[in-house]
Amino acid sequence: MKQPIAVLFLCTHNSARSILAEALLNALSNGKFIGYSAGSTPRATGQPNPLALRTLQHAGIDTRPLRSKSWAEFLGPAAPHLDLVITVCGNADEACPLFPGTPAKIHWGYDDPSAGDAPDDDKMRAFEKTFQAIRKRLEALVNLPSEALSSTHLAQSAQQLSKAF
Repeated sequence: MKQPIAVLFLCTHNSARSILAEALLNALSNGKFIGYSAGSTPRATGQPNPLALRTLQHAGIDTRPLRSKSWAEFLGPAAPHLDLVITVCGNADEACPLFPGTPAKIHWGYDDPSAGDAPDDDKMRAFEKTFQAIRKRLEALVNLPSEALSSTHLAQSAQQLSKAF
């Protein structure tokens, strides 16, 4: 069997959008992909946003392996091979490091569902909306034909999905 396509989702704190994307890709891909997530300044507690975890749990996705982690884990010699790096912050204005193996890099921006002082019920609706938006793109990604997922076409295919949804 061919190796799964390794995708790293990046967002500053690795607590909401990137966590949703990692868990969703792993749940949807049937082993065709493997999702990871990280951030430049992950949450000090290592715990993802509780509303992100609740959103995933409501969708029946296991949250036990999820943790907020630094992108430094993906830079060293023991780091997993990456095929694609996707930034998911609403504004990807932060410079990302160069990951080993020169994976393709693209941006799928989503507004931060945890931003602001809204009550948790309102934020939960924002998390659900973000979850559904990420899900649409990831379902399209995992269902692309194998030629669209080849190393020569992967970045272009993923970039087209950023415009389609």
